[in-house]
Amino acid sequence: MPDSDLLEAVNDAPDGLIAPANDIFDRVAVEAEIERAADEAPDAAAIRKATVAALNAAQTHGRNLIKAQFLAKPRAAREAVQSYAWLTDCLVQTVFRVAVKRLHPQPNPTASQKMAVLAVGGYGRFEMAPYSDVDLLFLTPYKITGWAESVIESMLYMLWDLHLKVGHSSRTIKDCLRLGKEDFTIRTAMLEVRYVDGDFDLAQELAARLFDDLFDGTAPEFIEAKLEERTQRHKKQGGQRYVVEPNVKEGKGGLRDLQTLIWVAKYLHRVVRARELRDVGMFTDEEYANFAEANNFLWAVRCHLHLIAGRAMDQLTFDLQLEVAERMGYVDKGGRQAVEHFMQDYFLHATQVGELTRIFLTGLENEHLKKEPMLVGLFKRRKKVKPGYKIENGRLTFEDEAAFLSDKLNLLRIFEEGLRTGVLIHPDAMRVVTAHLDLIDDDMRDDREASRIFLDLLLKHGNPERALRRMNELGVLSAFVPEFEPIVAMMQFNMYHSYTVDEHTIQVISALAEIERGERLEELPYASRILKEGVNRKVLYVALFCHDIGKGREEDHSILGARIARKVATRLGLTKPEVETVEWLVRYHLLMSDVAQKRDLSDPRTIRGFAKAVSNKKRLDLLLVLTACDIRGVGPGTWNNWKAALLRDLYRQTAQALDEGIEALNTTARTNEAKKALREALADWERKDLRVETGRHYDTYWQGLGNAEHVVFANLLNGLGADEIRIGLTQDHDRDATRAAFVLADHPGIFSRLAGALALVGANVVDARTYTTKDGWATAVFWVQDHDGHPFEDIKLKRLEDMIHKTLSGKVIARDAMKSRDKMKKREKAFTVPTNITFDNDGSDIYTMIEVDTRDRPGLLYDLTRTLADNHVYIASAVIATYGEQVVDTFYVKDMFGLKFFSDAKMKSLEKKLREAIVKGAERADQ
Repeated sequence: MPDSDLLEAVNDAPDGLIAPANDIFDRVAVEAEIERAADEAPDAAAIRKATVAALNAAQTHGRNLIKAQFLAKPRAAREAVQSYAWLTDCLVQTVFRVAVKRLHPQPNPTASQKMAVLAVGGYGRFEMAPYSDVDLLFLTPYKITGWAESVIESMLYMLWDLHLKVGHSSRTIKDCLRLGKEDFTIRTAMLEVRYVDGDFDLAQELAARLFDDLFDGTAPEFIEAKLEERTQRHKKQGGQRYVVEPNVKEGKGGLRDLQTLIWVAKYLHRVVRARELRDVGMFTDEEYANFAEANNFLWAVRCHLHLIAGRAMDQLTFDLQLEVAERMGYVDKGGRQAVEHFMQDYFLHATQVGELTRIFLTGLENEHLKKEPMLVGLFKRRKKVKPGYKIENGRLTFEDEAAFLSDKLNLLRIFEEGLRTGVLIHPDAMRVVTAHLDLIDDDMRDDREASRIFLDLLLKHGNPERALRRMNELGVLSAFVPEFEPIVAMMQFNMYHSYTVDEHTIQVISALAEIERGERLEELPYASRILKEGVNRKVLYVALFCHDIGKGREEDHSILGARIARKVATRLGLTKPEVETVEWLVRYHLLMSDVAQKRDLSDPRTIRGFAKAVSNKKRLDLLLVLTACDIRGVGPGTWNNWKAALLRDLYRQTAQALDEGIEALNTTARTNEAKKALREALADWERKDLRVETGRHYDTYWQGLGNAEHVVFANLLNGLGADEIRIGLTQDHDRDATRAAFVLADHPGIFSRLAGALALVGANVVDARTYTTKDGWATAVFWVQDHDGHPFEDIKLKRLEDMIHKTLSGKVIARDAMKSRDKMKKREKAFTVPTNITFDNDGSDIYTMIEVDTRDRPGLLYDLTRTLADNHVYIASAVIATYGEQVVDTFYVKDMFGLKFFSDAKMKSLEKKLREAIVKGAERADQ
């Protein structure tokens, strides 16, 4: 290809703009207006001012037209980005011509007084989002002359006055070659150089010299540098494709990944446009179509982001996701929000970008331009491949395509062979698999051998997630299990889930494989022991595979998922009892998590109800493992010691009830055990002091708290004065929380005042209990974490204690101080959570349970507890479960006479007041 193609002149309007070029920028009219003003201008400053005025008006008109046309055709991204680049060209050309003809004319220029204005970077590719930088290279033949400096300075002042963000460099050809050798960023920018105005021959010479003197023969080093840069960029952006607030430009599967492919192709083959990737054999027609579709979609998203933000913005934050989805025409349907449909398309395109990258890079390996991947276990002896397969460039492929395709089960077998040998699959083989997905039909899905292969992928090789992820990306997984297809790339619009539903499913299966490999003995001792002792692994893996398969529909996903799981498990050849267990696990896969996090596990009724629901030890074992894996697969940091401790407590008590009968939970026996443990812990106390301490508490206190808390309270109560308030702040490392214990004279509303004091110091309450002693003291304990879900650092405990004392003594009024602190971040305002309030008199023997499911915010617990206190409701305990932006607060309460709430009128009145408190608090937080 001739070098001049790289530098085609842009004076003639290009095709493919979003509106007629002359409507975007009327060059004749603008230049005529500037000529008239320049003729009348008394000096250079006036000429510059007139030029900026004319161009400002033209720019505003052009940008408004492009924006209007783009909003009317919100997916016409290619036309939009080229239109913004065209408008920028017109502005730069006009400014250049005013500078050289009017401001710094040269009647008889010398050889050194030449200059070319070139676009580089994204502008050089002729792709610009609404607020992209304008990257310019001012090229001169020799050292920059005074004339050139004056022209450049005048141009920059005018461009800055037009509020363009200009990145610029002034270089000779020699500079470009020298700097390009030293710096890959500069070399990449040079790769996208495009002539805008000035001396065309000079620009032509640079293009020729770049390829002959810089690019030629250096492809391997350039490719390795770009791929390393890509790896580091991905790490910085979260390391994987399914981050919930992706960066459209820099993230994995984003625009920069597509641009990297173009850079490499330009370097190797001197291509100018992406469509030439087909001509040089890098992509098939279908792959290029996927490239163009992904590129157009991502650019559309980026342009909408810029227009909504009114500035350069590439992070697709939660609040912006809603607006972009609306602008691109997505609507709520099928039980899912418009934004969820939009983000599913986003992740599908990001996945497609990953596939294209893999195909492209393997092509480079075949040409020996890129190093082969370093495989895990490189120095181990690799297993010999089975007949029909071979290793090519370190990747697994088939020996004969026709023979491979003659048996459609090979579309599954190749993934099993990849796992068995530990060798990555060759992208050429992946291409063949993707092109023949139609072979995976009903006959194959019902084939017993196909089911055997699929189950072996899950059960036999120790790392099923590798095969599942590749099968999912290639479409094999949803072809073989069609019920899986709706959840592929499905995003859940909330702050709790870090992954799409399909990726979450794979993460959950990966978590189970980690436990089986013995990698989680310390973190998950119960689950590790259960798996070591032996469970039905087939049931467990199939249940995990199906646990969220019903998501995204209007029906409850657990109920629908259970029906789907029965169908899938039957087709995979599980026995009738196995199918029933899988169905039960999917139906109740949230039960253990909900009970552990939303209920008071010290209440015997909680354990009785849960034991009745699971009915036997086998199901309890399976459900514990499934629950642990499910929570671990939600996202980084979701699993913590607090949740682990709750699950272990629930499992231990339920196992005891199932093994020994419900009598094992006898309250008197548990009280006596707790008192005995306290006596042993306080062996150095006087006997009469011990008698006072063990005799002053009711049974609920002994059953509701552990020995560590009993010891803390015993020390705080010992010798307490009538008006004294004592606080004990200690770290509960087993639960990843700070334990805040309080003792003081009992009075109404104490729970609310304590909650307010903790909210003021930024403490998130995760659990709380309060008891009254027989001699009139309130003993309250709160478990709190900081905003990152960790215990408070020891150095912050003093500040915590000081603020609590000030609040309890009345020096700080929580209600007033909360107004400035109870604020919601902008990106979090995108979420709406419906409020549900339920009253339950059956879940506890002595308390009414009030469950409030609503939108979380810093001051919520204080607002709720204050409302309850104002209505003479006694709070015995509060269990707080947080799921991203959603919180479920469960209060165990009595009325002022120590009775449950049975009156419908009282419950409705209380519900109304709680809802009012939630609404008012949300309005305050939104200001």
